[in-house]
Amino acid sequence: MRILGISCHYHDAAAALLVDGRIVAAAQEERFTRKKHDARFPERAVEACLAQADLKAADLDAVVYYDKPFLKFERLLETHIAYAPRGLKAFLLAMPVWIKRKLWVEDEISEKLEGFKGKILFAQHHESHAASAFYPSPFEEAAVLTVDGVGEWATTTIAHGRGRELTLLKELRFPHSLGLLYSAVTYYLGFKVNSGEYKVMGLAPYGRPIYAEMMFEKLMDLKADGSFRLKMEAFDFPVGLRMTNRVFDDLFGGPPRTPESELTQREMDIAASLQHVTEEIMMRLARHAKEVTGARNLCLAGGVALNCVANGKILKSGLFERVWIQPASGDAGGALGAALAAWHVAFEKPRAALADDDLQRGSYLGPAYAPERIRAWLKEKGIPYQELSEAEAPTAVARLLADGKVVGHFSGPMEFGPRALGARSILADPRNPEMQSKLNLKIKFRESFRPFAPSVLRERVGEWFDMKVESPYMLLTADVAIARRLAVPESASKGLWGIDWLKVPKSTIPAVTHVDASARIQTVDKRHHPAYYAMIEAFERLTGCPVVVNTSFNVRGEPIVESPEDAYRCFMRTDMDNLLLERFLLRKEGQPKFEDGDWRKEYELD
Repeated sequence: MRILGISCHYHDAAAALLVDGRIVAAAQEERFTRKKHDARFPERAVEACLAQADLKAADLDAVVYYDKPFLKFERLLETHIAYAPRGLKAFLLAMPVWIKRKLWVEDEISEKLEGFKGKILFAQHHESHAASAFYPSPFEEAAVLTVDGVGEWATTTIAHGRGRELTLLKELRFPHSLGLLYSAVTYYLGFKVNSGEYKVMGLAPYGRPIYAEMMFEKLMDLKADGSFRLKMEAFDFPVGLRMTNRVFDDLFGGPPRTPESELTQREMDIAASLQHVTEEIMMRLARHAKEVTGARNLCLAGGVALNCVANGKILKSGLFERVWIQPASGDAGGALGAALAAWHVAFEKPRAALADDDLQRGSYLGPAYAPERIRAWLKEKGIPYQELSEAEAPTAVARLLADGKVVGHFSGPMEFGPRALGARSILADPRNPEMQSKLNLKIKFRESFRPFAPSVLRERVGEWFDMKVESPYMLLTADVAIARRLAVPESASKGLWGIDWLKVPKSTIPAVTHVDASARIQTVDKRHHPAYYAMIEAFERLTGCPVVVNTSFNVRGEPIVESPEDAYRCFMRTDMDNLLLERFLLRKEGQPKFEDGDWRKEYELD
């Protein structure tokens, strides 16, 4: 049986394909259209998934949408009626989009998927999220916690997964939402909603949580089980065009920060306070999920599950023996969850045999490019390169990194989810104290405070970080091991706070050590990406360090690269030194003059 899952029309449209219950392909639309967070119907992602399995739309038995549009429309209408006449402008702006497009997903599926004659099914939003977390996990039984902005009505759910059964037990409803609270503060701090939340998480360690108690008192009524009611007089998001209002402004001493303006200590302290509140709520929810399910393991999904600091706190608490987080926890992962829910629930099919590994295949679920196709493209464009053998490529990259070079790494199938996991990554030497600043300002073109993540050999993680488990999807944070820390002289730190802490190295791998001595860790093993593992292994042989800097292969405002053309364009537009396209090594010196236009559209790999 062939089942296609689809998510779209809100943010991060995606497609995912199951064949007889096995995940064979998944990808976000943004990677192909080059429009960040593209929410349109995922035509290109669908095409790519079908191509990977050598299928056509006519071969599909079912297509499953990750949401129930009419139920979500009901919430929209009820909310605007409840707040009327306030919010009329927002209502009038939303109606045309709903009436013309969002309500008619079934018709759109039939129209876009030429030749498709199978069933069209709809899953509830939080059902899709929960299914995306539980069914690919390595657990026979688990508590499943989903926390996001809002689906149809639900904003937070607790479910119990056993075998193929997934039972919803608890639900928190709109407008009371941890995801929307986080987005409201993101808006107030001058970052883009549904895009900049991870910047707030990265900013938090520079501040002090001095507003946390006020948030608990003035913004919500929090219960012991993690449920809460937001005090809505401070928020505009249910029907307004803004997330917050003057009541919120007064609580924090002024209007929202103007985007791109200077960050002050106030913004850092607000971010730290929000992170503290988030962690407290997530811990209470996790504790309650344990109480109502009795499960030893926990699965997490929803946009808030991308908060790797909160995830790390839950794991470190020892509340659960193991924690598994869906790598594409946001709406993109809903496409995968919808397909899995159909397979296991609607069609009552059993789960595959479980093992120590999960069923996500390392999340390397997107398109790959054969060396023959890349070679033909390089020759067609007249791009100079050095062709290496499969055995030579990892060592060649490791040598470049050890020499202080920054390398674009394009290798194997593209990752599914927002994290680059070595297939579409920019790599560097973590020992270099100047590398964090160089990568942010000259290559990523982004804010200087943003941290970078380490990729570490799985069997070495405990030697370099305070972590005893694997973290293959870069969704857990842990402290750098004490043995790798540097003593910070009082003279160096005296009077420093906030961004100034960037100037003080705190470990022997400063480029991946955040100001609070933490790191967002990816553990790498041989199973899912042997070439990436071999490269880090070669780097350890050269340097004694089994860790490399791993950041996503893109610049600010653009999606992660999908194709060799995308990778070359990013390489030439930045101060990256080298680019590896599978086994073809490119050096910046000697490249032909690059004109940043629409040249990549002139030649497509087929």
